Amino acid sequence: MNLARKRNRRTTTAVLALLTAAALGTTDGSAGASNTVTAPRQSKLIASSVLGSDYKIKLTALRSSQDEYAASVRLQVYTQTADGAWKESDRVTVGEADGWFWFPLTGKVAVCEFSTASTEPAPLTVSLLVTPSIGCSEPAHYVVKQGRVLAG
Repeated sequence: MNLARKRNRRTTTAVLALLTAAALGTTDGSAGASNTVTAPRQSKLIASSVLGSDYKIKLTALRSSQDEYAASVRLQVYTQTADGAWKESDRVTVGEADGWFWFPLTGKVAVCEFSTASTEPAPLTVSLLVTPSIGCSEPAHYVVKQGRVLAG
């Protein structure tokens, strides 16, 4: 093979390798790292409650960015401002971060117990489906006092 033909074949091979890497994404994460856009973390509201004009409580599943099957659960408390808007006043993680399974948490029977009461302090109990075969988690008890979440 002559030199020009070898060079042309190497150039073609290099271009094909670059195009393949671009189409599949890089394996080492170094190329294009400066302009990589990360997708927003997937979340799903799994329960909520409004306690008169005092509190709004949301329970949200957050899919792990490290493990597609894992999730965290965020409990958020909102209080009403003078103009009637809801503003987050506190948040806690229910259980361990990434300690839940995404698919059971986002299914139809994810919430085993979510109870609240319109008192001050407001008791709050949460029990979630671990897996269909394991069943529900032990109830986690909290108290909402002056817009803050405390262990109950």
